[in-house]
Amino acid sequence: MLRRTFIATAFAVTALASTPLHAEEMDIVDTAVAAGSFNTLVSAAKAADLVETLKGKGPLTVFAPTDAAFAKLPAGTVADLLKPENKDKLVKILTYHVVPGKVMSTDLTDGMMAKTVEGSEVTIHTEPAVMVDDAKVTQPDISASNGVIHVIDSVIMPKM
Repeated sequence: MLRRTFIATAFAVTALASTPLHAEEMDIVDTAVAAGSFNTLVSAAKAADLVETLKGKGPLTVFAPTDAAFAKLPAGTVADLLKPENKDKLVKILTYHVVPGKVMSTDLTDGMMAKTVEGSEVTIHTEPAVMVDDAKVTQPDISASNGVIHVIDSVIMPKM
């Protein structure tokens, strides 16, 4: 059942194919930009000086919050995080969304712990829905040349 859900959801990724290059030929950042629903994430990566890292060799797995996910944060949170004086906090939050290696949905197990680039671990649940901490995976397995993106519906936060 879970595998069928992932396969069915993966077909929704075809919207990315309308860009000049297929997602597999673009890195994580270019794939996110082409999707059009990760403007806040890309802006935050730029403010945190993480774009080159996310464009690097990899492989990386990114649990990518959409613009709507960032909009769920309390008013003013994103603007505050984008300030230069909050760069360290922003880096900590963004790197909590990244796991070294290419972890596909078929690699996930219920209760799995995955160490993030930030240093702490996220908890993966597969039942009743695929979750990363408290965020639901809404679109898994978007391949990029240097890893994979799993779209999530909330921003996940490390312990500060």
